[in-house]
Amino acid sequence: MFSEAPLSLVQPHDPILIISEEGKRYLVFAEPGHAWHTNRGRLPYDALIGRPYGRIEETHLGQKFLILRPTASDLIQHLKRTTQIIYPKDAARLVMELDLMSGKRIIEAGTGSGGLTLAFARAVMPEGRVYSYELRPEHQRLARRNLERLGLLPYIDLKLRDIAEGFDETDVDAVFLDAREAARFVPQAEAALTESGLFAALQPTVNQVSEVVRALEAGNFVEIRVEEVLIRPWKPVPERLRPADRMIAHTGFLIFARKLDASFRYFWLDKRARRRAMEFGKIKNMPPVTGR
Repeated sequence: MFSEAPLSLVQPHDPILIISEEGKRYLVFAEPGHAWHTNRGRLPYDALIGRPYGRIEETHLGQKFLILRPTASDLIQHLKRTTQIIYPKDAARLVMELDLMSGKRIIEAGTGSGGLTLAFARAVMPEGRVYSYELRPEHQRLARRNLERLGLLPYIDLKLRDIAEGFDETDVDAVFLDAREAARFVPQAEAALTESGLFAALQPTVNQVSEVVRALEAGNFVEIRVEEVLIRPWKPVPERLRPADRMIAHTGFLIFARKLDASFRYFWLDKRARRRAMEFGKIKNMPPVTGR
C-alpha cells in the first residue's frame, strides 16, 4: 500500500515496478521476509525496503533490474486482472472530462479488476468517494484485493448488484458506465446525477454507441460527444526520430454528456435534437425556437 513515509524510499508492502534490461516490466509488492523470483535470480524484498527508488539492483545471479515507483498507468496495466482493462489513455481522458478532484462523488458501473477504480479513487481522495458497482462476485473479490493492497479502500464503496435496479446514491457529480448495453442504464444514471452532473460511458462498437446516444437524447442530457483516444508513440532517438512501428489505436468509444434540467434542456438543443426529443415523447407542446 502507499505509506505516509517519504515517497523516495521503498516501504513495507509498497508497490514496486521492476524493469529488466530488455524493458520487460513487473509489478510486485515489497512484502517483508519474501523475495521476487525469476529465471534470472532471486531478489529479496528486504534488500529493497528502506532504500530509494530509482536504483539498479542485482539478483543473486548478478542480473540487473531497475527499481522504480509505479505510476497510476503502471498500476492499471500490471495489476492482477480477470477482465479486459481500460487503457491508461482512456482512464486519463475520463478523469479529466468527468472533472474529478478531491471532494467529488462518482458512481462507477462495472468494477472489473479495479484498474479504473484506482484512477478514480486517486483523483477524488481524500475528501471524495467512489461508488463502484459490480455484478460478478469473483471480479469484485479480485478488485477488493487489488485496491486493498494499494491502500485505496477507505475512499471506495464496493457494491455487488445489478445496476438495472438503480443506484443507491443521488446527487453525485459523475456517473461512468462500463457495461454491456450501457444504453439500458442511462435512466438510472440520470436519476443518480446532480443537475449539471457529468456522464460518461465506454462502449466497444459503433452500434452500441448509437444506442447510448439515442438514450441520452431521450433523457435530459446535453453536450453529447463521442470520442476515441489514439496514441502514436515515437522512437526517442535524436538522430532519427520517427513514429514507432506500432501504436495504441482504437480501444473503445468514449461517450460524454451533461445532465440538464428538463425545463431548460429544450431551449439548448439544436433542431435535429429537438425533433428527436419530440419523437421520444420527452418534450410536448413546446413553443418553436428560432436560431440554433
